[in-house]
Amino acid sequence: MSYTTTARRDSPPHPRRVDARSIGVLILFLAIAYAVAAFGAVTTITAVDGWYAHSPHVMWTPPNAAFGPVWAVLYTLIAVAGWLVWRRNENRVARIALPLFVAQLVLNSLWTPLFFGGYALVGPAALWIALLVILTLDLLVAATIAAFWPVSRVAALLLVPYLLWILYASTLNWGDAALVALA
Repeated sequence: MSYTTTARRDSPPHPRRVDARSIGVLILFLAIAYAVAAFGAVTTITAVDGWYAHSPHVMWTPPNAAFGPVWAVLYTLIAVAGWLVWRRNENRVARIALPLFVAQLVLNSLWTPLFFGGYALVGPAALWIALLVILTLDLLVAATIAAFWPVSRVAALLLVPYLLWILYASTLNWGDAALVALA
């Protein structure tokens, strides 16, 4: 009788050791996430003091100063979650999860200029288009969490605050679109 243990066939492989390459990839994940954040900030600056400042908002809209710190934390969590799954990229499920991760980041980067910059170009219709984008983003982030779960539960859990925030942001987008339409 053997007392050695073997890994279950369905268990994900162990993550790579944290070495210089792994730290470099973490820095890359952080840089990409912060680039998305910077792109959003740049495309928001003029609108926040422009049309957005003079538009009606739902009563649960936080002060503008709250968005920066919240997003800074969320983008850090997003980057770390992606990195944790990347560390297990020899796992077949991880190879499916990472493209979802990239897709949600791309959609995230499109929402901000569409919502804030689109209004200046096409008017209130941009808010409704942005609402469709953010609702799709909600679904994509939920799918990413589900795909991350079997690979790294920690990574999946790190994305939960992000999902909750964008669900909240979806209500703000909907409220602004509805209030602007009624104004």
